[in-house]
Amino acid sequence: MRRVFTALIALGLTLPAAALAQSYPSRVIKMIVPFSPGGHPDTMARLIGGQLNASVGTTIIDNRPGANGLLAARAAIAAEPDGHTLLYGSVTTLAILPAISRSADFDPMKVFVPVAPMSTSPFIMAVGPSVAARTVGEFIAYAKANPGKLNYASQGNGTTSHLTGAMFDAATGTKMNHVPYRGTAPAINDLLGGHVDLMFNELATSVELHKGGRAKLLAVTTEKRIDELPDVPTMQEAGVPNFISDTWNAISAPPKTPAAIVAKLNAAINQALQDPEVKAHYARMHLTAVGGTPANMAKIVKDDTERWGTVIKSANVTIE
Repeated sequence: MRRVFTALIALGLTLPAAALAQSYPSRVIKMIVPFSPGGHPDTMARLIGGQLNASVGTTIIDNRPGANGLLAARAAIAAEPDGHTLLYGSVTTLAILPAISRSADFDPMKVFVPVAPMSTSPFIMAVGPSVAARTVGEFIAYAKANPGKLNYASQGNGTTSHLTGAMFDAATGTKMNHVPYRGTAPAINDLLGGHVDLMFNELATSVELHKGGRAKLLAVTTEKRIDELPDVPTMQEAGVPNFISDTWNAISAPPKTPAAIVAKLNAAINQALQDPEVKAHYARMHLTAVGGTPANMAKIVKDDTERWGTVIKSANVTIE
């Protein structure tokens, strides 16, 4: 009798969750994107949103750029935890922002429910044509012989390209000056023009620079060499051990979003990442689809929160 009673209680607990997942969504799903329309993250969010239209329910994109993702994060945190608001976040929003900004008074690992990791892209160590170094070792030797004289560009203060440069200084004992830009294009222009010496740049732009012979690519920040640049060594191969850096995007939900809804969304997103159109688009943008469970995403956020938190503290980086 006790076994029967226990089974009935268990059934009673699972039925509401199952019913909740079946009735979801009951209205339009809004995916908040902390980037302006037209950029890579926005494009990918719209692509995945289109897939969710078919598999889950109507999904619209709500662009909330500004404050390094803080505006979007706060909007997602304040939303009802019913699965009808999602955050298409990035490594900046979910791992870097709270450690670097006094205005970010939240812990992403506590206030967001991980849904699924989406994509990742490594950084490439690129030097301009005026830099004589042909290898990472030669660059390190040159930088150490000229402390404080070399400049590295980034996509902006507090971005992963900035922090990767700071991590390089810490790992190699070099001392370079950080020059932040408003995005990739002006930073690349100054790199090619010889106004800055180095940039840790994303893969898509680096491939084009490599094809045109416009910049020297000294290393990739992945554990293994990448298919697009098979002749470019990893940082480990170049003599800088344990140097890993990438930029990624992932989908989160507001705090206390029910597990049944998260599971339904996770399944739909993983299915979308296998769609031929999505795969082709990822390939064109030189992104690697990740996918996986909410637990996989939680680990990614935890690991990068620790990694970048150490770099931020060591380099004393802050933004407002």
